Amino acid sequence: MFIDEVKVYARAGHGGKGCVAFLRETFRPKGGPSGGNGGRGGNVILQADHDLNNLINQFYTPRLIAENGEAGMGKGMDGHAGKDLVIKVPCGTLVWKLRDTTPSEDDEEGNDDENPPAEKPAFMTSSSNRPVIRRAGGERAMEIDLSEEENESTKPREEGELVADLTENGQQFILCKGGRGGLGNRNFATARRQTPRFAQPGEHGTEGEFRFELRIIAEVGLVGYPNAGKSTLLTAISKARPKVAPYPFTTLHPQIGIVEYQDFARLTVCDVPGLIEGAHNNVGLGHAFLRHIERCKVIVLLLDMAGTDGRKPWDDYKQLLNELGLYDETLLEKPRMVVANKMDEAVSEENLKTFKRKIRKVSVMPISAAFDEGVEKFKQTIRDAVEAAAKKE
Repeated sequence: MFIDEVKVYARAGHGGKGCVAFLRETFRPKGGPSGGNGGRGGNVILQADHDLNNLINQFYTPRLIAENGEAGMGKGMDGHAGKDLVIKVPCGTLVWKLRDTTPSEDDEEGNDDENPPAEKPAFMTSSSNRPVIRRAGGERAMEIDLSEEENESTKPREEGELVADLTENGQQFILCKGGRGGLGNRNFATARRQTPRFAQPGEHGTEGEFRFELRIIAEVGLVGYPNAGKSTLLTAISKARPKVAPYPFTTLHPQIGIVEYQDFARLTVCDVPGLIEGAHNNVGLGHAFLRHIERCKVIVLLLDMAGTDGRKPWDDYKQLLNELGLYDETLLEKPRMVVANKMDEAVSEENLKTFKRKIRKVSVMPISAAFDEGVEKFKQTIRDAVEAAAKKE
């Protein structure tokens, strides 16, 4: 299963509450306040990893919750900080922040009852029946969030704010920051108040809903209509083995192949599933396919010069450029090359002449991927194009 987009809920750990305690030892019947501080909550951290190629792990674990900090203890002992939750995602992952969510009153692990919200320093009582000082308006804020959820649920898709773009291996991003631990009562002892019987609760960690979107990082992107021979070409130039069959839409998700050269140079080639008319409007999952070529340095337009499905190669060329331009005009500024596939067919030569007559000032490379004709020249051409694009950048 290939997953390139997933919606997750992330929550950092809550800070541990401060302790209310007093030192009682032999010969020290009134040792004074000794409540320790609560530990910091764990962070939710995203880390890019080049060994991953899709978001299937987040598809099966859409709730990312870090560990809470431990509460403070007596004798001045501070609680342990919560462990950070490190989530590995493939390189090329974009993180969109959909919305923040306030801490709910009923937490899964029951820590909300132990750690009331404390956006600003607030105090709670010890085991004695002292009134708790809380911030007013907590229920009102909750009502606002519930109304926002109802409004957001009516939208077909949430277009959040882009907060991270993880492209380098090992690159990290703190998705949610853990809450600060509360101070124990020993921190509030003064000359006039020598036995404070209150402490701070831990602060809540940040949380929210996010959308992870994968845009594959590859030097070369193969773009064409269904059944144009993109998977066959990828098989011929690399060790990738995508499914090849004589019917359209054999490839349902992007395939990655590594092209190796005799001098040990390597190129990454992405086989994008076939595009159809209206792909820029997400017809036939057009957006899910087109976004994977946004990072490519060179775009290869692969044309079925034999017109196997009754299409005309020159019409395919114009339509592909139109779809790319309507989706993102910057794609037309990228270096591109036109490749005429299936030249082993009898009608291909005549169609190629007609194509050159109708589409002028466009260089066309004829190949036959099924019979390895022109494949070596194609491999060298895309290498030269990628190197030229890298120098230009």
